[in-house]
Amino acid sequence: MTVGLERLWAGWRADFLAEVTGPDRVQGSDEPEDCVLCRVIGEGGAVIWRGERCAAIVNAYPYTAGHLMVVPLRHVGELEEVAGEEVVELWATVADAVRALKSAYRPDGLNLGANLGRAGGAGVPGHFHVHLLPRWDGDTNFMTTVAEARVVPEALPVTLDRLRAAWPA
Repeated sequence: MTVGLERLWAGWRADFLAEVTGPDRVQGSDEPEDCVLCRVIGEGGAVIWRGERCAAIVNAYPYTAGHLMVVPLRHVGELEEVAGEEVVELWATVADAVRALKSAYRPDGLNLGANLGRAGGAGVPGHFHVHLLPRWDGDTNFMTTVAEARVVPEALPVTLDRLRAAWPA
């Protein structure tokens, strides 16, 4: 018998995966009109902060309360294609996101990362983005270990309001 969690159930991601890989999306397309992140930025409802070149947005399918992403406004798929002032603003936005998460959530730590390419785990491989997730000591619970599910105890509009209020001026 295997001890510990053998798999992570993330059923709430099914709608997202269907949207970015389903029949209505052009498979393999790198076009902004097919990009869920470009739509989210354009619609503005999930945007925490928007600069000249980058934005911070709430993740619609969070792994923890406060899960956000920093994305270039320009539709760019590869990390190495993010350049110049775009890089400067992207990393300044990541730093501001860390400040906002620490202020709003008082986490014990943070996960910061980017999944590069579909094989690297990117759900939206055509639009580079950085994930930031607050973490707490012992933040796994019986649902994760017994029911193979993760409970996010906060509605997305609440997350959005908390992070907007905590965003550095």
